[in-house]
Formats: sequence, structure tokens, C-alpha cells
Amino acid sequence: MIKEKIGVIGAGSWGTSLAILLSEKGHDVSLWVYEKDLSERIKKNRVNDLYFQGFKIPESVFITTSLKESSDRKDLIVTAVPSHVLRGVLTDLSPFIDKKAILISCTKGIENDTLLTPSDIMKEVISEGLSDRLAVLSGPSFALEVAKKLPTAVSVASYDRDAGLRVQTAFNTPYFRVYTNPDVIGVELGGALKNVIAIASGVSDGLRYGNNARAALITRGLSEISRLGIAMGANPLTFSGLSGLGDLILTCTGELSRNRTVGYKLGQGMRLKDILLEMRMVAEGVNTTKAAYKLSRKYNVEMPITEQVYKLLYENKEPKDVVKDLMTRELKDE
Repeated sequence: MIKEKIGVIGAGSWGTSLAILLSEKGHDVSLWVYEKDLSERIKKNRVNDLYFQGFKIPESVFITTSLKESSDRKDLIVTAVPSHVLRGVLTDLSPFIDKKAILISCTKGIENDTLLTPSDIMKEVISEGLSDRLAVLSGPSFALEVAKKLPTAVSVASYDRDAGLRVQTAFNTPYFRVYTNPDVIGVELGGALKNVIAIASGVSDGLRYGNNARAALITRGLSEISRLGIAMGANPLTFSGLSGLGDLILTCTGELSRNRTVGYKLGQGMRLKDILLEMRMVAEGVNTTKAAYKLSRKYNVEMPITEQVYKLLYENKEPKDVVKDLMTRELKDE
């Protein structure tokens, strides 16, 4: 195995879990922590007590609040920050990135103002010619289960096959299986848009509408994701893979899903602002819903579930009315 120098940017649950995985595999890993006080506690106790309690971070992982220290002279740089802060972090990070380093996006979202995916933000902020050394890691992968070394499979998408193979080799372990995929936009859209459908699924569960309703939402949600993805140039087969259907099923059904949790609490009658105040980590689907709704209108793609979730989150529509309007739409072919 080739030992890589890897900088992980972002010490949320996913960034921390990946830093542990990569370090235990023998790579030289740095972990950038935004919060200075959290950084000091991790250095002392080797536990991320704010975002990822219960798992020891190996002593070999270098903890830092300096973007320069976390990225300078690194072979691979992994971004695991929320989508709404990605542009700012990349802007500060860009002066320190080696021109040969491969950038790996683990961010699942779409920028609201520009409607750009994380890889497009990277290309815009960092430099031209980045496509040959850019990759996207996505798929059904709760951080907690990866840290427990439970069997997990994900996709890594890259425009350049050699870059994709290098990332595949760096991340793959006996419990974390990595597949390559050339469809960057498809993998990114699958990872982002499934969070919108997960909110709808959570609403249905919160209303106690049962398994039939959840299955229908997952199926019709996948149809929406595929329609928009195809309109934006994705390979339709991607949406039947790990970063599409796989991640959608996990996020719509798993109790660890933050986006499903938001929907579930909305279905039980809580207000969005109160739900978000309770949450320590970001539920990407809340912001992504707004971007997805804008994209559906931009590309003239019918996305009724996404539209209803948008009205639920941003127009204070009642959960029961959302479901009623979905079920009483004009009849049509599947």
C-alpha cells in the first residue's frame, strides 16, 4: 500500500470518522478543526466530544486549527464541511494546496445562490485544470457505522480514472469498500437530493403513515432525482447505484439520518426553527431543498415531492396538507 499524506478538512462526524479510517490504514493524516477549544480537547483526550463521542482518534492523527498545516504538502485533501461554508473554507484553503494534490469532496449539498455542486465550487475557487485531480466520495455511509467498522460500500467519482483509482486505493478497507464511477455530477446530485426526499420520508413517518407511504416516497423521489440529474447531464444508471438508490434508502429509513429526523419532528408538529435549534450537526436537506426547487424550475423538471417539501420548510405549509396534495395530484402514467 502507498502511504499518502492526507489532510481532512472538517471535524464533524464524517470528517472525524474518515480521519480515523485513513489513519488506521497507515496514512499520514491531519485533521482540521474549526473550533479552537474543541481542537485542544481532542489533543488532550483524543475524542471529538462535540460531534463524535465514543471513538478514540489515533495519536497519529495530527490535530490543527491551521488550514496551512492541514493542507500544505499533502497528496490528498478531503473536504468534509457543510455545503454552506464550503466556498469560504476553500477560499482560505486554496493558497496552501499543492498543485499535484487530489481534492476529494465529501460534502453533500448544492450552493443556494449559485446552484453549484461542491466539485463546481472547487473548480471555480481553486484553479482551472482542477478536473484531472478532483474526486467525489458519496454513498450510503453513516459515520457512526463506519467508525464501528460495519460493512459499508460507497462510490468515488472522478473525471480522471487514475485519480479515481488512487482515491479508491487510499480509502478502501476490508469494511469500507469503494467503487469508482466516472459520473461526477450524477454522484453529487444523488448525494445531495436524497436529503430532500429524506425529509419527506421523515414527515410521513412522523405522521405514522406507514411503510407503504415511505416506499412510495422513496420510489417517486428517485424518479425526481433521476429526471433532474438527466437534465443536468448525469448518467441515469448512476441513480440506481450506491450514490443514488443506496444513499436514498439509507437516508429515508435510517434512524441516524439527520434529514429524516427533521422531517419526523415536522410530522409530529414541531416547527422548523425549534428543530434546528436542537440539532448540533447540519441537516443538509434543509438548504438543499431550496436549491433543488430552484434547479427544478431552471431546468423545467417536474419535482412534486421537492416542491411540497419546499412549501413545508419555507412557506409554513402543514405536513398533512403536503401529503394530501401529493396524493391528489392529477392522475398520470408512472
